[in-house]
Amino acid sequence: MKATDKRPVGKTGISVTALGVGSAPLGGLYAPVAKEDATAMLTEAWNAGLRYFDTAPMYGNTRAEHLVGELLREKSPESRDWVISTKVGRLMTTERAGRTLPPAPPKNPLDPGWWNGLDFREVFDYSYDGVMRSFDDSQQRLGFPRPDLLFVHDIGRVTHADLHEHHWTALTRGGGFKALSELRDAGDIRGFGLGVNEWQIIRDALEEADLDCSMLAGRYTLLDQDAEEEFLPLAERRGMALVVAGVFNSGILASTSGRRKFNYADAPADMIERAEQLRAVCDSFSVPLPAAAIQFPLRHPATTCVAIGAKTAAQIAANIEWFEQDIPEELWATLKSRGLTNR
Repeated sequence: MKATDKRPVGKTGISVTALGVGSAPLGGLYAPVAKEDATAMLTEAWNAGLRYFDTAPMYGNTRAEHLVGELLREKSPESRDWVISTKVGRLMTTERAGRTLPPAPPKNPLDPGWWNGLDFREVFDYSYDGVMRSFDDSQQRLGFPRPDLLFVHDIGRVTHADLHEHHWTALTRGGGFKALSELRDAGDIRGFGLGVNEWQIIRDALEEADLDCSMLAGRYTLLDQDAEEEFLPLAERRGMALVVAGVFNSGILASTSGRRKFNYADAPADMIERAEQLRAVCDSFSVPLPAAAIQFPLRHPATTCVAIGAKTAAQIAANIEWFEQDIPEELWATLKSRGLTNR
């Protein structure tokens, strides 16, 4: 498979390249990213033929939306062959005299913070008005009126803990899903779903709304296949497209240095050991571990595409090379026989 191969996104009528571009690193994930590097990465992705870009208000507290928008809004809208997704659920605001803000949310264990973040503070709002305002704000930052897909960002118990029921009620009974349906019906977006690290909440959301496409990060990878048995078949049955992100599990499956992250934190010993077992099998077939990691999710028919983040032009070029590298079927069979994968 080529990174530039087009794949249909469920029933939306749009297609994305098999490899998409994530923009979380452009917000300064783990380390600052100069604008020149960010622009070079996006330009390299475009010139290589990648045409799916994902962003979110959260990434760098709006920085990533500005950077991605700067690239795409200069492309001809008449011959638009690219797809962009952004997210709702967080409004960005600032401290001002006379303004009363809700208490700062508890620290999300999956949020490592931003080295290049702009000077805004996130306020969670999954209600009808919150979704509509988030959509309006993203249009302004991106600089064009119609992002293709909207993902409800980080709804779930891992992010919100004791406040989960409050936010879930805002999304379901408070009109969040209603707002998304209205935007889709009006043609302002082509589809919506969830963008989360928890597959269980997408399962629950499918009972509340007609989801077109969702993004699942870090939960269908060489290190974490928890979603495979129950969730992936459900996505297939419901006709919901699935973008798989976080295929390197925050870097441990791509790291060539001493710094090893797993799920946005320092990797525990058992995950380091498992990653080394995966690496040993890949080495025996002369296949880089990152190549196996980036290709693995597409072995399941529920996966529509893989979205991968990068900070530099060299990194996105390496991702494309890994994505397109030939991998013998014997490697996959060996991983399965050793209990390292289910497929």
